[in-house]
Amino acid sequence: MTIKPRGYEAVLKRMQEIQSRMKALEPERSPGPNPTAPPAAIQGAIGRGNQPLDPFAGTVVVRHLSPPPQMASMIRQAATRHGLDPLLFESLVAAESGFDPSVVSSAGAQGLAQLMPATAKMLGVSNPFDPAQNLDGGARYLAQMMRQFNGDARLALAAYNAGPGAVSRHGGVPPFQETRNYIDRILNRVRDLSGRTGP
Repeated sequence: MTIKPRGYEAVLKRMQEIQSRMKALEPERSPGPNPTAPPAAIQGAIGRGNQPLDPFAGTVVVRHLSPPPQMASMIRQAATRHGLDPLLFESLVAAESGFDPSVVSSAGAQGLAQLMPATAKMLGVSNPFDPAQNLDGGARYLAQMMRQFNGDARLALAAYNAGPGAVSRHGGVPPFQETRNYIDRILNRVRDLSGRTGP
C-alpha cells in the first residue's frame, strides 16, 4: 500500500475540519459570578504541577511544582553541603529546569541546575546530566555567588542567571526583565512555601 502525500490545500482543509470539530465539542459556559475572569484562568494553570483552576474563581491559586522525594533529598544534601538554604536552592532548580535532569536550554545550559558546559567544567562536573553531579555543581556555584555578593540572595540569583560580571557592571540587579522575573519567581516560591515575608 502506498501513501500519497497530501498537498498544502488538503492539509489546511483537514486542520480546519479538526478545529471545527473541537469547537463543536466545547461546552457552553455561563458568565458566572466573575465574567471578567482572564482566559488563562478558564484554560487552567499552565505548566507541570499546577492544578486545574476554577474558571470563575476570583483569585488564582497556583500549586508549586515539587521535586520527586529522592531528588528532594539530593537537593537538600547539596544545599546543606555548600551552606545554602535548601528551599532557596530547590526553588532555583525548579525555575531552571522544572526538576527535569535531561533538559537543555537553547543557550546550551544542561541538566537540573542548568549549568553551561564551561561552568560545569570549572566546577568539576564531568556529566551534567547526572543529577547528583549537576546539583552539587549548581549548589557550589550558587554558594560562590552568595559569598561574592555578601549573602545577598537577590544579587546571587542575578549573578547565577545573568553572570557575576553583569551584576558588578550594573552595581546591582541588571536591568534585564528576564533576570528580574527569574529572581522574583524563585524568591516568591521560597516565600510561598515557607511563609516568609522578606527575601
